Amino acid sequence: MPPRGVKKGTKRARQYEHIKKSAKEQGASTDRAEEIAARTVNKERARSGESRTRSRTSTKDLSSSRRGGLRSGTNRAKGRTKEQLYAEARNLGVKGRSKMNKAQLQRAVAGKKR
Repeated sequence: MPPRGVKKGTKRARQYEHIKKSAKEQGASTDRAEEIAARTVNKERARSGESRTRSRTSTKDLSSSRRGGLRSGTNRAKGRTKEQLYAEARNLGVKGRSKMNKAQLQRAVAGKKR
């Protein structure tokens, strides 16, 4: 079942079914495939202004189709954006984070996690 706000027969409903089928073919469970499809469709709706609410990452981050598994739920340092690293550094209490670039934030976050 497509996410709320997506009508049957629309482009987004077809997109949802296509993504769900693809995720199932890659070995995801039915529940996981539905979650992946719903999140992807919701993000695309937010990016194109079709939804009432949207998160900053939905509109500012890479599009789902462009990302194509670059980050795909991993916790590897390479996979996080500078904004995500900055937020984590703030949560960990890293000093001087506002002047750091992405590589410096990665090292600082990795060092604090140990």
